[in-house]
Amino acid sequence: MDSALKPFRILAYVVGVMLLVLVTCIVLRYGFDIEGPSKIVSPIHGFLYMLYLVAAMNLGMKARWSWPYIVGVMLAGTVPLLSFVFERKVTRRVAAELAAAPTPA
Repeated sequence: MDSALKPFRILAYVVGVMLLVLVTCIVLRYGFDIEGPSKIVSPIHGFLYMLYLVAAMNLGMKARWSWPYIVGVMLAGTVPLLSFVFERKVTRRVAAELAAAPTPA
């Protein structure tokens, strides 16, 4: 489970930052009629979000979370700033689960 946490954390931060950049690009596109940046950032964010979904699913399956929790973590990448909040929440949950797990003898 610890091996799945690091990629999730990295992708949560990257997707969160890219989503903020994308929101800025969308404001530029529809507010100021500057389309160039959003044509570049949109597909990059989409690709990174797909990687985030895979990382969240991988972590959720290894941690044996319920499906509603996994879906909630996956959807956190669609709301600006929420991926940062969920990254901290998930990291604390995994750390608690690892601390509570019995160590092999």
